[in-house]
Amino acid sequence: MKLANASEELARIRKEVLDGAPKATEAQHAKGKLTARERLELLFDQDSFTEVEQFRRHRATGFGLEAKRPHTDGVVTGWGTVEGRTVFAFAHDFRIFGGALGEAHAAKIHKIMDLAIAAGAPLVSLNDGAGARIQEGVSALAGYGGIFQRNTKASGVIPQISVMLGPCAGGAAYSPALTDFVFMVRGTSQMFITGPDVVKAVTGEEITQNGLGGADVHAETSGVAHFAYDDEESCLAEVRYLLSLLPANNREQPPGFPVDDPVDRRCERLLDLVPVDGNRPYDMREVIGELVDDGEYMAVHERWAGSVITVLARLGGQVVGIVANQPQALAGVLDIHSSEKAARFVQMCDAFNIPLVTLVDVPGFLPGVDQEHNGIIRHGAKLLYAYCNATVPRVQVILRKAYGGAYIVMDSRSIGCDVSLAWPANEIAVMGAEGAANVVFRREIAAADDPDATRERLVKEYKAELMHPYYAAERGLVDDVIDPADTRSALIGALSMLRAKHAPLPSRKHGNPPA
Repeated sequence: MKLANASEELARIRKEVLDGAPKATEAQHAKGKLTARERLELLFDQDSFTEVEQFRRHRATGFGLEAKRPHTDGVVTGWGTVEGRTVFAFAHDFRIFGGALGEAHAAKIHKIMDLAIAAGAPLVSLNDGAGARIQEGVSALAGYGGIFQRNTKASGVIPQISVMLGPCAGGAAYSPALTDFVFMVRGTSQMFITGPDVVKAVTGEEITQNGLGGADVHAETSGVAHFAYDDEESCLAEVRYLLSLLPANNREQPPGFPVDDPVDRRCERLLDLVPVDGNRPYDMREVIGELVDDGEYMAVHERWAGSVITVLARLGGQVVGIVANQPQALAGVLDIHSSEKAARFVQMCDAFNIPLVTLVDVPGFLPGVDQEHNGIIRHGAKLLYAYCNATVPRVQVILRKAYGGAYIVMDSRSIGCDVSLAWPANEIAVMGAEGAANVVFRREIAAADDPDATRERLVKEYKAELMHPYYAAERGLVDDVIDPADTRSALIGALSMLRAKHAPLPSRKHGNPPA
C-alpha cells in the first residue's frame, strides 16, 4: 500500500466518524437537541477546534459490547479558541451509548482535563449523558471518580464551566456541582441524584423530570444552576460571553478591553433613583447599570436568593465582580441562601483575580425561627469568611443603611476592604434608630407622660448623635463621603490604584471555612 492509499483510508474513516449515524442524528434533533459536534461549533471560533482521540474505542466485553465499538466511545474531546483564547472542552455524544460513561470514555475526559490544567486554560463540559455505562460495571464508576478528583484539583486554578444540555443523574451530577458555573437549558436538561421513579417508590411523591430537576428548579429553588436559557444557541453564546470575562487561569488577570464609556462619566440619575428614606425600595440592578461600562453586566444566580445581586461587569474596561443588596427583595436582608450565594461568588472572584465591589444597603440578617434552626449563623459566616480570606482589590460603597452584623459582613473596613466610600445620606449603626431608642431609652420612654412623643424625640437625638452620615467617616471607618453621581469615577480610580495589590495570606495547607 502506498502512503497515498493510507491517507485516503484515513480520510474515509474520519468522514464516517464525523458524519455519525444519520438516524441517531435525526433522533437527537427530534428532541430539540443539537449533536455534540454542532454544540462544539457554536462554542468555539470557526474552524478552531482540534479533536483528541477521535478514533478511541472501548475494549469491554460481555452484554454484546464486543460487537459494538464505535469510534469516540460517545464523547468528543479537544481544544480550540473562544474569542482567540484557548479553551478545552468535552462533549457527550448522546447518539452513542446514550452518552453513557465507560472506561475509555472516562479516560478521554481525564486526558483533556489534565491537558487543560497543564496548559492553564478554561475547561467547558457539554453534558448530555445517561450516566454510568451499566455494562462496564465498576470500571465506569471509577471513571467518575477520576473526573471528580480532577474537578477538585482544577478548582480555583482554571475556570470550569458545566453546560447541561440533556440528562445528568446520579453520581454524574456531582461533577457539575464541583465546577465554577452551571448552565442549563429549559425543557431538555435535568439534574438529580435520584430520578422521579425512585422518588415515587421511596416517598410516594409523583413528579416529572423537569419538576424534579429541570432548569427553572435549579435556577430558582436549589441554586444548583447559575444560568438558565430557552435554547442551546443562546446558552452557548452566553458561555462564550462568560469566558470573555474570566482569566485563563489563576496566575493571570481577567482580560481588559478599551471602552468608549468615559471613566469620569457622572451618574446624575442615581440622585433620583435611590430614595433617601431607607424604608422605600428601589431596584439595585438599575444602580449597577448606571455604574458599569455601557450598562452591561452578567448576573450570576440571578433568580436564586434575590435579596443579594452578584454580577460580573467591567469598570473602565477592567472586569469586576459586584456584590449588592437588593432592596426590592426582602428589603435587601441577608438570609441563608443569599449569604451562600454571595460567599460562593466572592470566593470565585478571589480565586481568579477579579476585584470586588460591594454595594451596601442592608438592614441586617433575616430574623426567624426557621433561619436560626437552619443555620443562619454558619451560613452567614461563610460570607464573612469569604471576604476576610479574599486578597483581591476590594472597594465598598454604602448607599443608604448598613446595620449591625450585616454591615460588618458586607466587606466593611473592619474585615479588610481596601477602600470604603459612602453616599451623603448613609446610616451606619448597630441597628435602626427606632429599635436602638427602644433599647437604650426603654425606661425613660415607659416613665414618660407621653411615651410616643418621648420616643420620637429620643429617636431624633439618637440619629443626630450616632447615625449622621459623617459619624463613621470621623472615625476612619469610611474613607470618603462622595457625591453619588461621582461613584463610577471614584470606583474606577480606587480600583486602578489597587491593581497591583499584594496581600499574602499566612502559610497554611488550607483554611477550614464554615460548612
